[in-house]
Amino acid sequence: MGVPPTPSGQRGRAKRLNRVLVCAAAVPAMLIAAGCSSDSGSDGGEDKAAGASASASASPSPTVRAAVYTDLPEACGALSEKTLDDLVPKAKSGKESQSDDIATRAGCSWDSLTNNGVDGSQFRWLNVSMLRFDSDVARGAGDELAKEYYAKQVKDVQATDGAKGLEAEPLSGTGDEATAVRYDLKKKEGTFKQQTVVARVENVVITLDYNGAGLAGDKTPSADDLMKDAKKAAAEAVTSVTGTKDGKDDKGSKDDKADEGDKNSKNGKDDGDGGAPGSGAPLESKS
Repeated sequence: MGVPPTPSGQRGRAKRLNRVLVCAAAVPAMLIAAGCSSDSGSDGGEDKAAGASASASASPSPTVRAAVYTDLPEACGALSEKTLDDLVPKAKSGKESQSDDIATRAGCSWDSLTNNGVDGSQFRWLNVSMLRFDSDVARGAGDELAKEYYAKQVKDVQATDGAKGLEAEPLSGTGDEATAVRYDLKKKEGTFKQQTVVARVENVVITLDYNGAGLAGDKTPSADDLMKDAKKAAAEAVTSVTGTKDGKDDKGSKDDKADEGDKNSKNGKDDGDGGAPGSGAPLESKS
């Protein structure tokens, strides 16, 4: 028969049993707390994600102001018959420049050679080119792009190789901004008096080149007279552009102009390059 437990021994076993029961009760409580903590963290992540998504959707999309002009006039119809008669007398139909998109880039050129018999001949060459810029979110507004091109075009004209006696002046009343450049260019046929007017109206840049020369002994034309004519023609070309809003120009819709051309054979056009639009360089004599 074993020795009966003493009161002190019973008290020791009771303490150990109490500790076991406390620990056992603590484990579920910790698990519950951990579970609650885990659920709380998950909800916070979802809230943050939802907030970020809402912020992203609320951000405005980038915008750019629309270009004023969405079309160009027919380049070979940009100048009146009277202007053409004054600048390139007895010229044949204008030669339209090649373009993949005439609503963005267009040009036309005319030339004439007036034979004065033993006194020689007078040569004239006229070219009108137009370049339109669309607004683009990545590149910017059309008029700002046109401003950049206008400045570059004026600079390029003034950097023409072989130009002598170059002069440049700003013009008022011709589009939003315009510059007239004149210089002499000596060729084997004679001295060519080159006049170039670069003008910008909103998102369109117009470059008008006009030169003349006295050939085979004829006198050299007056640069002042040529520049006066060039400025007049440039202003007229600008006016043809400003009438293209809603697909119309000052003379009516393009379809109307086509019908008129069929009836009157006005300002017809031949196939050909017609010179490089905006080159600012005179054409060689075709004598």
